[in-house]
Amino acid sequence: MKNALLIVLLFTIHFSANAQKKINVSLKRELDSIYILDQKYREATSILNSGGNADSIAASFQTTKNGLFMFLINEMQRVDSSNFERIRLILSKYGYPGKTLVGSSSNEVAWNVIQHSPHINKYISLIEKAAKKEELPFPLYCKMLDRLFMEEGKEQVYGTQIQGLNKTNNETGKKEWYMFVWPIRNATDINLRRKKAGFDQSIEAYAKTFGISYQLITLDDVKKMK
Repeated sequence: MKNALLIVLLFTIHFSANAQKKINVSLKRELDSIYILDQKYREATSILNSGGNADSIAASFQTTKNGLFMFLINEMQRVDSSNFERIRLILSKYGYPGKTLVGSSSNEVAWNVIQHSPHINKYISLIEKAAKKEELPFPLYCKMLDRLFMEEGKEQVYGTQIQGLNKTNNETGKKEWYMFVWPIRNATDINLRRKKAGFDQSIEAYAKTFGISYQLITLDDVKKMK
């Protein structure tokens, strides 16, 4: 009798564990569709800024080349707003939809939508908990934290945020677009901090992926440039 009860107990535990690991397929599909929309206009804007054929891009969206950039930006903002409302409801129902619930890489979709919203401060603690539980890659939490600090006018921690502004060229007196790594807190330890957080690039190598050289810039420097 005891053996029979033990078998039932073990079966119950095994069944419960498997049930918890089961992927929510319908939620995964919904998140994947949200991600497609999240990237749709961003990818087109990136191609356009990289010298892509404006006529072809405009034709794909059934619009004209005139005002194409602002069309893409406006559509992106519209989609971001609607995507956030969908994610907000998902978060209220499931908590953060992490790897256990929707698998990789669908577990990054909610992060993307929040990162592209003006509501980071409301969800940063949720993102931190998900990252610490390995439901979400920890470097993504780092990126969101840096974005929040930059938006608040504070130094970032992991050096993930790149900023751009019109800066006066001292030689020509003309305004030029200048891109730089947003000021970093305790910058001398940045590469060690990045490595511990799970980043595989130094700050110097990371900056080069944006076509810029890493320079130590302070918040005071940013104020002067503005």
